[in-house]
Amino acid sequence: MTKASDLFVQALEAEGVTHVFGIPGEENLDLLESLRASDIALVLTRHEQAAGFMAATYGRLTGNAGVCLSTLGPGATNLVTPAAYAQLGAMPMLMITGQKPIRTSKQGHFQIVDVVDMMRPLTKSTHQLVSADSIPARVRDAFQRAEEERPGATHLELPQDIAGDETDARLLPAPYTRRPLAEHKAIAHAVEAIRKAKHPLLMLGAGANRKTTARMLRAFVDRLGIPFFSTQMGKGVLDETHPLWLGTAALSDKDFVHRAIDAADCIVNIGHDVIEKPPFFMHRGRRTVIHVNYESAVVDQVYFPQIEVVGDIANTVWQLAEALDTPQPHWDFAFFDRVRTALCENIAELSADDRFPVHGPHLVKTLRDALDPRDIVCLDNGLYKLWFARNDRCREPNTLLLDNALATMGAGLPSAIAAKLVHGERKVVAVCGDGGFMMNSQELETAVRLKLDLVVIVLRDDAYGMIKWKQQHEDYPVYGMDYGNPDFVRYAESYGARGHRPDSAAAFAKALRSALDAPGVDLIDLAIDYGDDEALLNTEIPARSAAID
Repeated sequence: MTKASDLFVQALEAEGVTHVFGIPGEENLDLLESLRASDIALVLTRHEQAAGFMAATYGRLTGNAGVCLSTLGPGATNLVTPAAYAQLGAMPMLMITGQKPIRTSKQGHFQIVDVVDMMRPLTKSTHQLVSADSIPARVRDAFQRAEEERPGATHLELPQDIAGDETDARLLPAPYTRRPLAEHKAIAHAVEAIRKAKHPLLMLGAGANRKTTARMLRAFVDRLGIPFFSTQMGKGVLDETHPLWLGTAALSDKDFVHRAIDAADCIVNIGHDVIEKPPFFMHRGRRTVIHVNYESAVVDQVYFPQIEVVGDIANTVWQLAEALDTPQPHWDFAFFDRVRTALCENIAELSADDRFPVHGPHLVKTLRDALDPRDIVCLDNGLYKLWFARNDRCREPNTLLLDNALATMGAGLPSAIAAKLVHGERKVVAVCGDGGFMMNSQELETAVRLKLDLVVIVLRDDAYGMIKWKQQHEDYPVYGMDYGNPDFVRYAESYGARGHRPDSAAAFAKALRSALDAPGVDLIDLAIDYGDDEALLNTEIPARSAAID
């Protein structure tokens, strides 16, 4: 006979789990003791929300479900935002929560909420374990559902009395599985549409961010010469210094890339998901849109593809390349070339502005110049995210981690901690607005305790800058956006990290290089200027892109 909590941990080990992120409570003590005796590392965090963000990022980077742990009640409710973060962002994650004994309890309804029902709309599956014998099947099912396309969040509740039970149940082996391939008639329809087009264009979404798919896409682009752009969460799937890159759809419309989108008569969407903010608006009859993904399209008023090719994406891309074989003589990409030239000139021009407080485009250039292509930048959410999405020409997948699905604040630092645990050999930088940073700033202690080499850049404008920008764009007076901040240098030092406060763009570049070279955790308090962003993003860039002929 085996103790149920031991069997549960053995099931986690069988799934390849290396880390569990979280905060245990008294209802988890059996599970905690079983974890102590295992090879799985418990990463103790300072807030359950941060633990969930870490687990989701672990899943995003590895493809294997990240695991987070909380107690019942308030611990479980603190996982609601990470659940939505993983579910909308297609990041495989398993949440484990505790619960009071379900057979007998002397505490009435103290701390009890219906966590399973609460998690139902935010997960792919959620279950309460009511028998120790069901643990192998429930754990295997939770991992399989979390990791299969489309990935997302799952949840298991392990009550205190069930965790202490004895069982003779045995683990279940993982099955051999293969994704279904696209049907040949669908491939033929897509090939015919691409072949007939005069200005075909390739769009890369988050679903294309798989190693095999990226290889097939590179071969496809090199073989056929079709230009490409990406959504924000598709950045880096293909090297964005490639001569056929046309940009990232960071804005909803009227950027340089949207001129290419408007000129395209056939757009092939590889891995697009309508959960991500729309990269372009579809208009009836203007162009053929081909949906290539693991599952059929979610039809929306801004997305209603005429052709759907459903199946393994990498194989679909290979089949399309084989069928098309060579570039078609009537394909015309001259206008796309002019868009690319104008975009690159605009990025270079904006990046050269070394004012202080620092300007967003110059921040992006300074950071990318200091990093190797495989190093990782983890963004929180704020106005600066648009500049990174637009101007950072990523060369490798998953080197710019941003959230354009839930777009929650507070995930930047926890995400960077998880990224460093997964890729200890790479430099990792968290970029956070002062608003988002303060939502989980306590995780600086976690990073210091884990002895991580990590750089945290806090962009200080003493306001909720993104919403202030939107408020000004709507011609409202500024109201309810400004706040005070702590002394971030002393705040970092209080946790045992090093703090820096540069007073020029040049001093920022120097401090950044020093921080990247030093062991341990460094925080850079960087003043940022969003003052021109309203005019640049909503007037000047649209005017410059409209002038391309």
